[in-house]
Amino acid sequence: MPSSPADGPTAPTTESGRAALDALVRAPSRALAAFDFDGTLAPIVADPRDSAPQPGIVAALTALASRLGTVAVVTGRPAATAVRLGGLDEVPGIVVLGHYGAERWSDGRVLAADPPPGVALVRAELPSLVESSGAPEGTWIEDKGRSLAVHTRRAADPDAALDLLAAPLAALAERAGLRVEPGRRVIELRPQGVDKGGALTSLVEERAARSVLYAGDDLGDLPAFAAVADLRARGVPGLTVCSSSDEVTEVADRADLVVEGPEGLVALLDHLTETIRGLGA
Repeated sequence: MPSSPADGPTAPTTESGRAALDALVRAPSRALAAFDFDGTLAPIVADPRDSAPQPGIVAALTALASRLGTVAVVTGRPAATAVRLGGLDEVPGIVVLGHYGAERWSDGRVLAADPPPGVALVRAELPSLVESSGAPEGTWIEDKGRSLAVHTRRAADPDAALDLLAAPLAALAERAGLRVEPGRRVIELRPQGVDKGGALTSLVEERAARSVLYAGDDLGDLPAFAAVADLRARGVPGLTVCSSSDEVTEVADRADLVVEGPEGLVALLDHLTETIRGLGA
C-alpha cells in the first residue's frame, strides 16, 4: 500500500496537484473525477466510428465509481455515442456530458436542447467546400448532429491537409455563427457558448464537489484545465491529468500529472482506487 497519496507509479509534479490528489483520496465521497473520451479513455483511431475503450478502463472506472462521489465523462461526441462505444453504461452512476456539455446522459436518458441553425448551414455547405478546397484523398466529414468535424488523419500528409482547410473552414464557421475547434488532425465546427470548462464547472457546482480531477489529451480539454485553475482559486482543490501523445504537447505542458496515454490512465485509476481503499476512506 502506498505510504501517501502521492506515492506510486504516477504522482503530480506540482504542489497544487499534490494537494488536490491528497484531498481527493482522503475525502472521496466529496470528489468528482471527469474524463475526456477519445485519446483519454479510448485510444485515437483512424476512424472515430471504430473507437473502443482502452482494455481495463471500464473496470477501472467502475471500481473508482464505487468509492468516489461523482465519475463523469466530458466529450465532444454525442453523449449516447460515447456511452455506446465506451460501454459506459456499465459504470454505476456515471454522468456523460456530450457535445461539450450541450447534452447530458445519465440513467439511460439523454437531455439536450435543439442545435442552433448554423449547424444546418454547415451541414449543407461543408461537402462542397472540402471538395473545392482541394482536400486530399483520405479527408472526410463526421456529422455529430450538433456539430461537424473534418478529419485528415487518413490523408497521406494529415497536417498539410489540415493547414489547407483551416482558413476556408474558419470562414464558413464565422458565416454560420459557429466556432472552430482544432484537435488532433481534425477541425470541428460547433456551436458557440459551450465548452468543456463550462460543463465541468457546472457539474462540480451541482454536485457540491470538494475536490476535482480532470483528464484529457487534446486542445479541446484546455478549457477544462482552465476551469480547474478557476476552481482552485475558489478553494476547490483540482488536479489536471494529461493522457500524453506526440501530436499535442501543449496539454502536457499545462498538466499537473502526465500519464502515458489511455494505458497509463488505467494504471492511475487503479492506483487511486487502491490508495482510497488503503486509507479506508
